[in-house]
Parts: sequence; structure tokens; C-alpha cells
Amino acid sequence: MSTRIKTLDPATTTGKSKELFDAVQAKLGFIPNLIKVFGNSPATLQSYLSLGELTASGNFTNKFREQLALAIAEENSCDYCLSAHTAIGKMNGLEESEIEQNRVANASDAKVAAGLQFAQLVTKNRGKVSIEEVQAAKAAGYTDEDILEIVLNVVSNTLTNYVNHIAETEIDFPKVTAGKFSASV
Repeated sequence: MSTRIKTLDPATTTGKSKELFDAVQAKLGFIPNLIKVFGNSPATLQSYLSLGELTASGNFTNKFREQLALAIAEENSCDYCLSAHTAIGKMNGLEESEIEQNRVANASDAKVAAGLQFAQLVTKNRGKVSIEEVQAAKAAGYTDEDILEIVLNVVSNTLTNYVNHIAETEIDFPKVTAGKFSASV
């Protein structure tokens, strides 16, 4: 498969992108194709990596950030991110049935479900949510800080979703397709 934006070869990449590739390799043990696409623009790659560090330093657990990523990727119909975050979500303790629920903004925990629903609303409506929708998130236990962190996660994940749509990034995780589920949710 050929992508619309080239997938760089880490062995021949130089400069700032090479430095960033080396950092990703050291952290993950491999360089995902998305990173190889982002490497075409060191500023974009560094922004993406910085957003990841910022979301990781916030109030939310890795597990919840993966749940948000699944809900956002499903809303944006991003197969690459659904595939990546399904695999990463499993590494963070998510079960297959929970992953499928999260993709449609559901969860067995009411607060998690409310956060996923809010993230999908923000994504779907490009940030234009009603006062009632903000109040529903607050009623579920989210603070103003949490609401802003949900938005930060939407922005970070939407960046990857959009880049994958534009580049048609080759999926290098077990493939998951938006809108398709292996079991009923």
C-alpha cells in the first residue's frame, strides 16, 4: 500500500526527525508508521509528541486516555487510530467488550461513560457543545480542569486522526475498522 504522504525510513532519516525517531524507538521499542509519516514535518512530529507528554501529565490515567482515544477515533472514523488504541488499550487493561463499548462512548462506569460521551460530542460538533452538555459532564464528576483535559485529548487524537486520513497511513497494528464490531455492544 502506498500512502499519500511518504512514510520515512528511520534508517535514512536525518536531522530533527531522526532525533525524534530515536526517542520514540527508545520509548516504544519500535517506530509506528504514523510517526514515520509525522517525521516529514519535524515541527508537527514534535507537536504531536509534546501533546502526548502533556496529556500524560494530566489528571487522567493511561487507561482512560486510551478509552478517550477509542471514542474519538470512532467518531472520526480513523481505522489506524482504532487499531493502535485497541492494541494499546489492551496493554492498559481494557477487555475487548469494554473497547467496543468505549468506541460508542459507553462504559460500565457512569463517570467514564459521561467523559467519553462528552469527548465524542466535542469531536462531532467541533467544540460547539451546549451548556447542558457541559453541565452533564460536571454532574458526572468532571471538574473544569477535567473538561479542558478532555478537550486536550480530543485535539491530540484528532490531529492523528486527520493526519491518518490525509496520508492514508498503512496500519501496522492488528487492523480494526470504524463502525464494525466483532460482538454486539
